[in-house]
Amino acid sequence: MEQNLVFYDAQCPLCRSLKAVLKKLDWAQRLRWFPVQEIDQSTYEKALKYKDVYDEIHMLTANNVMLKGFYTVRKILSVLPLTAPLGWLLYLPFADKLGKPLYQFISRHRYQWFGRLPYTPSA
Repeated sequence: MEQNLVFYDAQCPLCRSLKAVLKKLDWAQRLRWFPVQEIDQSTYEKALKYKDVYDEIHMLTANNVMLKGFYTVRKILSVLPLTAPLGWLLYLPFADKLGKPLYQFISRHRYQWFGRLPYTPSA
């Protein structure tokens, strides 16, 4: 079974809410979610060193490709049955020209808009 590792910010209310919804849509369990607050040093050194893990969502795909931001969201949407059509649309040529800046705009303003939650290991 193909499984992708998703690294998200558990202090972000938007991120936590989206994760909760997407987990319910992940019937085949193709995604494993890890809060960046729990990444141990060896995982950080191997996969995420020099990555802006608190600024953008990251994914280590089942094929060992590291994705971030818009490209992670696109991959997540494309592997879930109910959201796959939307995910596939995001693979159309030039979709990333709009999607990447839109993702970055939302990411930059998410704490301003939604606040920041204290981190708890069960998040």
